[in-house]
Amino acid sequence: MPSLIETRSGKRRAIPVEMVDASSIPTLEARLTAAHRQWMVSTNFRPNPGAVLLLPDTHGVIERVLVGVDPSEPIMALGALPYRLPEGTYEIAKESISADPDLVALGWALGAYRFDRYRSRGRAPAQLLVDSATLRSLQPIIDATYQVRDLVNTPTEDMGPEHLAEAIRAHATTHKAKVREWVGDELLTANFPTIHAVGRASHRAPRLIELTWGKNSNPKLVIIGKGVCFDTGGLDIKPSDGMRWMKKDMGGAAHAIALAGLIMQAKLPVRLTLLVPAVENAISGNAMRPGEVIRTRAGMTVEVDNTDAEGRLVLCDAIAFAVEQAPDLIVDFATLTGAARVALGPEVPALFTNRDQLADHVIGAAEVSADPLWRLPLWRPYRRMLDSYIADFANSGASRHAGAITAALYLERFVPENQNWMHLDTYSWNDGDTPAHPRGGEAQGLRAFYRFLSERYA
Repeated sequence: MPSLIETRSGKRRAIPVEMVDASSIPTLEARLTAAHRQWMVSTNFRPNPGAVLLLPDTHGVIERVLVGVDPSEPIMALGALPYRLPEGTYEIAKESISADPDLVALGWALGAYRFDRYRSRGRAPAQLLVDSATLRSLQPIIDATYQVRDLVNTPTEDMGPEHLAEAIRAHATTHKAKVREWVGDELLTANFPTIHAVGRASHRAPRLIELTWGKNSNPKLVIIGKGVCFDTGGLDIKPSDGMRWMKKDMGGAAHAIALAGLIMQAKLPVRLTLLVPAVENAISGNAMRPGEVIRTRAGMTVEVDNTDAEGRLVLCDAIAFAVEQAPDLIVDFATLTGAARVALGPEVPALFTNRDQLADHVIGAAEVSADPLWRLPLWRPYRRMLDSYIADFANSGASRHAGAITAALYLERFVPENQNWMHLDTYSWNDGDTPAHPRGGEAQGLRAFYRFLSERYA
């Protein structure tokens, strides 16, 4: 059941939801009945963010809902209500304090998400009435966010490289795009050696999936997503607590797939290429070994210092392939480093780019979209941390410093100076369960990049 429904005059009775904060309480109390004021006192209601109070009428039926909010966080304002409130139809009260109504409605819809593929369905979410224009503008973002969450939440047995390919082909069918794949040893024949090296140990063949859409005369846009469907760490195996949630290591691919769908649905005037290198980083007799040297698609050699730094290996061949198209812009998404989480925490993805103007524009879009990003520097002196005595450079190094930056610098080596490029190091996960963000797979930067691209290619 959808959590947002279109307002239709005279068709539904909706319970008003009034957003309040400390400054609005005196005005609120002046409007309430004596019984409602006494109910506020009896229940010790305080308008702290997340606090909810149901006000009954004289028959014991809910007449109004009060919810404490922080107007500076509109996404979070009502995100918990779809399952905290009884099933029914609600609307934002006209007396509510000021907050962006579109973001408030979006937060409601995001909080209504549940991943129930493997369990019986629970109760339906409470529904919020919105006008038709709001519903039309928000529904594509809601659907794309749900797709990211669904893809990331799905366990690896049902979300391997072939399943990512199916998700891409579904978009291709809907939007009349073209898809081609290089699977298994075809990667070696087509000169994608690092993708093959990372994925060759799995019983599921590695692959590179390409979707193309749009007129050739339009600006070329390439979106790349890291599709490591499970990451054991390879022979440099992860400890159990580090491996537990590695089904989410294809979160970059999930973002790229959903963003490509948004672009095609909006019919942005671009020549779109979506690239997803899809692998499992597994262990077997032919697993990639520490100390191996791989000649990449770009011709540079890489020493495998650590088999658990595999994401940058699958991405570098995809980036080199993208560069060959001489696009206007390359954007890659990846669950690349734990170092980005140490630096910025789980909710703020790390943005890297070789163009200050691009950074300014996408961070501006992030602020408007309530979809935070934070730029970290491509500090080139740190390239020395990836020095190799045997190859052009290594995929990792001994230092534990600046891990997110050195990973981005590794990728940047495959990007010519004249090529616009952006890289997002995203967690793609929510460890807790906060308003609008249920625990599990999460879309981070999706709204920001969609808004940025919509403005860039308007």
